[in-house]
Amino acid sequence: MTVLKIVASILALAILPMAGEAQEKAAVSKVWVSDLGNGTYKNPVLDADYSDPDACRVGNDFYMTASSFDAIPGLPILHSKDLVNWTLIGHALKRQPPFEHFEKTQHGNGVWAPAIRYHNNEFYIYYPDPDFGIYLTKAKNPAGPWSEPVLVEGGKGLIDPCPLWDDNGQVYLAHGWAGSRAGIKSILTVKKMNADGTKVTNEGVIVYDGHETDPTIEGPKFYKRNGYYYLFAPAGGVSTGWQLVLRSKNIYGPYERKVVMDQGKSPINGPHQGAWVNTSTGEDWFLHFQDKGAYGRVVHLQPMKWVNDWPVIGTDSDNDGKGEPVITYKKPNVGKMYPIATPPESDEFDAMQLGLQWQWQANPKGVWHTTSNQGFLRLYSYKVPEDTKNSWDVPNILLQKFPTESFMATTKVLFKPNTRLENEKAGLIVMGLSYAGLALKSSKDGLSLVHAVCKKAADGKPEEETVITRITPNTPIYLRVQVIKGAKCQFSYSLDGQSFTKAGAEFQAEPGRWIGAKMGIYCTRTTQINDSGYADFDWFGVEPVSTNEK
Repeated sequence: MTVLKIVASILALAILPMAGEAQEKAAVSKVWVSDLGNGTYKNPVLDADYSDPDACRVGNDFYMTASSFDAIPGLPILHSKDLVNWTLIGHALKRQPPFEHFEKTQHGNGVWAPAIRYHNNEFYIYYPDPDFGIYLTKAKNPAGPWSEPVLVEGGKGLIDPCPLWDDNGQVYLAHGWAGSRAGIKSILTVKKMNADGTKVTNEGVIVYDGHETDPTIEGPKFYKRNGYYYLFAPAGGVSTGWQLVLRSKNIYGPYERKVVMDQGKSPINGPHQGAWVNTSTGEDWFLHFQDKGAYGRVVHLQPMKWVNDWPVIGTDSDNDGKGEPVITYKKPNVGKMYPIATPPESDEFDAMQLGLQWQWQANPKGVWHTTSNQGFLRLYSYKVPEDTKNSWDVPNILLQKFPTESFMATTKVLFKPNTRLENEKAGLIVMGLSYAGLALKSSKDGLSLVHAVCKKAADGKPEEETVITRITPNTPIYLRVQVIKGAKCQFSYSLDGQSFTKAGAEFQAEPGRWIGAKMGIYCTRTTQINDSGYADFDWFGVEPVSTNEK
């Protein structure tokens, strides 16, 4: 590690965008790898919920970010050398402003579709909060630290911003509108910004109205090529829409319209919203999402070419200028081959910092957890909010994305409740609009293993809890959930880590608000005294589905 750190320091001084690579571990998923190892790849390149992706290239490195809503840390930063193998190197948001507002769960609110660009030797991320406005955060090193967000334009309903630094020195910002806040949608606006890109300076111009042909047009990405201004934008809705491109010789239009990709005869529904990137070898590629319901919006990579100054995305077998998504394809030519890598999933909890895959449901507090070099993560029980009806509104639940359609997650936990408290809980959960979990729960009678299900949790419905068995105090227990295609979940437990017993009926996972279902761990209580109990999670493992259950 010492040699790697020295090399990383040299690289950081020489080429700042490369500095994040020293923090990347060669994580390889056991449940989904896009790289087929033979010069080709299969879609999705990320089979996890990295919704509304945007990306840019700096030298030979590609960087991606995505919407994160109320999850903290937010604005994930991913890095790739070949657009297929991605690693998670950090987050741009450690806490989300306004800070007090986001101390409570804000499902579906917070960070909507961001844009990432590299300009003047700095990385810029513009991100929208539909309730507060458009923010900017910057960094010299994509792995961080990132600057405190500044409000570029305040207001309700301003979404999906993207900047453009024009070759005449002007700076522009394109964005869409959220009908739920602004009272209007299906339009795109272009505004001027100051030279620093930190403040909008005029009310802008509506450059495209999609009400008749392109309802729900949003998520614009702004480019300039061969004298044309281009707005790449999704339209038609999240799960069923198409990829639209608008072009004009004048930044304020009028813009010509062309659908450049839709589902066609492929199984990939609603292929749209994402980023055009090119390689140093001159190839063009497009990253976009596909809505997979409970699994969220996963990321696909499509080949792209230019024909008569229009992009064609995917494969265009009939040469009509409109492509459809590929399932497998040759990898981008980036000059060399790179090792297989994926974002992290499993965690040994042996580092001083939480793994980058983990996110809380709100801005975290310092007393929720501690990591150590003793090889476990300690979660302290924290009192749930007074008005909480179920775990949907509990902020101190530590979650990560479903990594693919079929997988198994197991954790080993030792729960040490406070003997002066009742109803402390620690366990494993699958979170969404409805949720289910398996937890250890304290009472005056001792410790029990309980299975909980909450249908319509987002509507405030109560949790239904079933006692599975009594547990001897100071006994480590293994908690597991198996997820199979269709997002069907089966919980189980073990006392020896070898033989697992099913607990509860099969549970149908559901998406959250604008996100996929998540899995994770927690430790809570319902009353307040001057101290808490805690749960030590030894590890969290993600593997292929097992049949070793009874």
